[in-house]
Amino acid sequence: MIPGVSHFYRLARAGYIMAREGVFALLDPALLPPAAAPLVRFANLFAGGKRDGAGKALVRALAQIGPSYVKLGQFLATRPDIVGGEIADALTALQDRMEPFGRDRAVAIIEKALGRNIDELFVTFGEPVAAASVAQVHVAEARYKEGVRKVAVKVLRPGIESQFAVDLRDMYRIARLAERYSSEARRLRMIEVVDTLARTVKLETDFRLEAAAASEFADNVAGDQEIHVPHVDWSRTDREVLTLEWIDGIPLSDMERVAAEGHDLKAIGRNVLQSFLRHAMRDGFFHADMHQGNLFVDKTGRLVAIDFGIMGRLGLKERRFLAEILYGFIIRDYKRVAEVHFEAGYVPATHSIQEFAQALRAIGEPMHTINPADISMARLLTLLFEVTALFDMRTRTELVLLQKTMVVAEGVARAYDPKLDIWKTCDPVVRSWIEENLGVKAKVEDASRSVVELAKLATHLPRTLAEAELAIHRVSKMAEEGVELSDRSLDALSEMRRRSDRWFLLAVIALALLAIWIF
Repeated sequence: MIPGVSHFYRLARAGYIMAREGVFALLDPALLPPAAAPLVRFANLFAGGKRDGAGKALVRALAQIGPSYVKLGQFLATRPDIVGGEIADALTALQDRMEPFGRDRAVAIIEKALGRNIDELFVTFGEPVAAASVAQVHVAEARYKEGVRKVAVKVLRPGIESQFAVDLRDMYRIARLAERYSSEARRLRMIEVVDTLARTVKLETDFRLEAAAASEFADNVAGDQEIHVPHVDWSRTDREVLTLEWIDGIPLSDMERVAAEGHDLKAIGRNVLQSFLRHAMRDGFFHADMHQGNLFVDKTGRLVAIDFGIMGRLGLKERRFLAEILYGFIIRDYKRVAEVHFEAGYVPATHSIQEFAQALRAIGEPMHTINPADISMARLLTLLFEVTALFDMRTRTELVLLQKTMVVAEGVARAYDPKLDIWKTCDPVVRSWIEENLGVKAKVEDASRSVVELAKLATHLPRTLAEAELAIHRVSKMAEEGVELSDRSLDALSEMRRRSDRWFLLAVIALALLAIWIF
């Protein structure tokens, strides 16, 4: 099929499925741009009587369009700033389940990837126990120095990379069109959204990268008593195969079984929230898909995390920003919270700090008038991002991912302890980080680092000044006497100009041919 035609066909099919499932039915055409309103009215002709909510309709549609769009939906579940909180919550229920591709094909992939016979790699290798769009998982046994141990073997689905590549090209085209014609799309950085999705897909389809994420996460939490991360078997891991320690535990999605085993439900809820905050603030590296299916509890009551395809990172600047705004809301210092936004460069300096502080007060004060057990830190951050949008704060994807993960983690925690006091639970983690990184000790360490940097600069200063003096002398001489070029230099410049002209002409012709081919 001609590339332009196939691209149009795929997008038309996706649009038809969304229209048929009623995704556009709840949109008010009067609120849309003039060019889009007739298209929405036309699309709604295919919706029939379906009116059960845009979120549910979108979940149904994405599940039918294909695995790439399922991944898009799962990613958009982490971006309520784009799709809204209600739709984002609905998308968290999007299931990524597919028919398994069979043990024999999995064995062939493993043997090709690892270059060894399956019987040399594993003592036993079973049928698939779970299958999704990217991969399926098998239970196996492997021999180690300590003896035979059970492992989980994740195998990449055949052909999935090329399918993702095609669909991502379509998504990029839509994002570019959106940013070209919509200022809101530019503010939300739609192209950057697809960039982030593309990076996530790359991580999820190269199991060496996921293994590296699991390994780094495991190193970070090695000293933590409340959480465990399965060990990576690097000798049985490659781009298409990931082998991990098998987890004997109960998924947090099965609360009845967790309770039946005698585990402390309130302690589990507290551990979920504190662990997330500790990883985000202490390590700057957190599990960004902490739903109940990715968290287990072992026999000792310890949390166990799996699936490291979506991870979040925060730099020191973002961690300090998070700590200061949380602490500012706790002590009701809204001016300081506003100043932090301006100091970080998140809100343009054209706005008033006082007016921004007033808007923040509208968020923070209600939090101090309700029962502590009813306070939601996730809700606080959600309202914060809604207000900052009014002050032209451009989307910070790392902070939005943090906020959405906090929503999920808080939801899991509250499911296990409905009366959980969020501030009391988070206080020791936040306070400890602030004392360590923003207190007197941190300021002394920052000053020490500054002294060291100044000392390094001082050692290079004489040479730097001498080089600067020589450069100034040369520039002054050229200004007085002019710049003299040899015949060889002039010939080279002339040839470069001719080549530049030829390449420019060829580029114009190529673009013209491409436009004719596409349109």
